[in-house]
Amino acid sequence: MNTLDLTPANRPMYRFLLTLTLCATFGLQAWRILFDNFAVGTLALDGSHVGTIQSVREIPGFLALLVVYVTLILKEHRIASWSVVILGMGVAATGWFPSFQGLLMTTLVMSFGFHYFETVNQSLTLQYFDHATAPVVLGKLRSYGAAASIVSGILFFAAAPLLSYEELYTASGLLILATGLISLKKNPTDPLAPAQHKRPVFRKRYGLFYFLTFMAGARRQIFIAFSVFLLVKRFHFSVQEVALLFLFNNAVNFFISPLIGRAIVRFGERRILSIEYASLIVIFLAYAFTDSRLVVALLYILDHVFFNFAMAIKTYFQKVAAPQDIAPSMAAGFTINHIAAVVLPVIGGLLWMVDYRIPFYAGAVMAGISWMAVQKIPAKEAL
Repeated sequence: MNTLDLTPANRPMYRFLLTLTLCATFGLQAWRILFDNFAVGTLALDGSHVGTIQSVREIPGFLALLVVYVTLILKEHRIASWSVVILGMGVAATGWFPSFQGLLMTTLVMSFGFHYFETVNQSLTLQYFDHATAPVVLGKLRSYGAAASIVSGILFFAAAPLLSYEELYTASGLLILATGLISLKKNPTDPLAPAQHKRPVFRKRYGLFYFLTFMAGARRQIFIAFSVFLLVKRFHFSVQEVALLFLFNNAVNFFISPLIGRAIVRFGERRILSIEYASLIVIFLAYAFTDSRLVVALLYILDHVFFNFAMAIKTYFQKVAAPQDIAPSMAAGFTINHIAAVVLPVIGGLLWMVDYRIPFYAGAVMAGISWMAVQKIPAKEAL
């Protein structure tokens, strides 16, 4: 396919993915902003409970490979729309089931929607945008996703003292659900786009992509499951403080994400990923040793910034993959990404009960292993 014009007037797939990305990001951010305070303050859950819920949250990601079979029935853009609808349903229901079991159930529903949307979102992006454009598009989508998160942070900072958890979750979920239903009327596809395999694809030459994806999923779980929990449990951040931190974090990422996409194009995947993992070693060790609320908040922001560098794993795959392998390989990649995610939060939660530093030590080790692996990516000029 030719290099694509990214202006909204000419790129229906870009507009479509942008709309649903805004919804999905807003929904996940709403769930995350409220989750730890809802879990600790209302339900009195401890580290093992939170670890279990976070593991359950990753089960749909582990099952993302099944998206390939769903494409036998629905087009990928239809899967994206219905996934956002399901995400909205899960978020809306969260506050109405104030128990450990209820939170497990609503988390599972919400997560199926989010993970299945992300699977087809990445697939469609790599299918519809070429090697020089895809990193920029990924950066733009992350940037606008950060903008949606900023809006959610402002809303929850203002509304938290006025509304109950039930009302906050319900209003957010219904907004997402309605937008997903409206998107079902759109058809942004291009009949000239390469036809995709409708079966799982695993190839030996994609081995480095599989390994980096697995390690990224493992390290990501340390960040998702325990960074905010550390803020609330050890440093006693309130809902408003968490929302304010998320707001500032996403303001930073709104400006930085497009720059990361351009940096991938300019410097190549190996340099970008090397910077990411070297930085994460320092960040995870700092999580384990700091006693400062200000430092731990700064670490959260830096952690999130470097997490965005991981889009280089996907653009590396795009350069080595056959065009018809993209959709099934993105689904396979999501499953691989979540193999460790299903069990790691539970194990990490139990280790937290021994010493809260242990999960962060593990994150530093994972980052070091990943740094060594990315040295096998060919230089930019060789791809």
